[in-house]
Amino acid sequence: MTQRLSVDRIRKSFGAKEVLRDVSLSVNPGEFLAILGPSGCGKSTLLRIVAGLLPQDAGVVRIGGREVNSDPARSRGVGFVFQDYALFPRSTALENVAFGLRVRGVGQAERGRQAREMLDLVGLSEEADRPVDHLSGGQRQRVALARALAIRPSLLLLDEPLSALDIKVRERLRKEILAVQKRVGITTLFVTHDQQEAMELGDRIAVMSEGRIEQVDRPRDVYQRPATEFVARFVGEVNVLPGQMYHGYAYAGSLAIRMEGECEMKNGAPVKVILRPEDITMGPVDECGEGCATARVRSARFLGTHLRMEVETEGGYLLVALLLRSHSMAEALAAGDAVSVRAIRGSVLPDPLGKREPEYYL
Repeated sequence: MTQRLSVDRIRKSFGAKEVLRDVSLSVNPGEFLAILGPSGCGKSTLLRIVAGLLPQDAGVVRIGGREVNSDPARSRGVGFVFQDYALFPRSTALENVAFGLRVRGVGQAERGRQAREMLDLVGLSEEADRPVDHLSGGQRQRVALARALAIRPSLLLLDEPLSALDIKVRERLRKEILAVQKRVGITTLFVTHDQQEAMELGDRIAVMSEGRIEQVDRPRDVYQRPATEFVARFVGEVNVLPGQMYHGYAYAGSLAIRMEGECEMKNGAPVKVILRPEDITMGPVDECGEGCATARVRSARFLGTHLRMEVETEGGYLLVALLLRSHSMAEALAAGDAVSVRAIRGSVLPDPLGKREPEYYL
């Protein structure tokens, strides 16, 4: 039976280094939560604490409402897929999947039946009797997933299981993992540093930085309404501009940016405007009107479906914009051309320092 997971004020240090700093998180039954962050932010440490593989210094882990701090890993009902899969290379796929069942005392015939059922679930029934060191990387990943699910866990934890695979295999396996998770209906935590992976898989995303959770939200809200500047910078490409609020619009120079969602900031409040490249559009200079800025193209690079533009406005703001290849101006624009620039939408963060220097972040 799938369970709710909650962690409350988890702390962990290794020597003088504080790795987790009062981390609190709740995951709903059957939810797929992607934990996203750079290397060293503490996301894998958090996963190991939930699994019972590592003790926390402070805080409480609850699975299904029950505190499990003192429970060993084997008693928590958790399936874990490691980054390196941790399979037995000379054993067959079937033997690897059946391992956890054997440890739990399941009889030979029954564990064979259940292991074959799990291999069938991940599309590997025909590879059951092959040694795992004869399988491809993608197949080994699916064996590891089947082994984790074979014990019928209430919680599935995956620690960057796709990071060692090439991009095409990763794209295919993302879809397969999500399909299996939804079919089984198991509460899942998936650790990754890949933003696209988190956006595609997660019902929600928890963004971590330096041992803290910066934001937990739906993928769309994390991207369009980041809660902190770190989230804005880390999740996708972004322009960060100094601005001021007036009547629900943020003004950065002559650019007027309509806010995503409600904005309760007072008129004149200094803000940092979060502007995604695809939310900038361009036109001829003579079409520049109210809320628009004139600019000059600094570079234009063809990227297949998009043209990546760098432009500098008359106010000195350096902006990156993405224009669809089908845009009426996309074929004609080149470095040195004058254009009009308009922002379709954006979001804002408070700027307590009232910083006036424009910033551009990749």
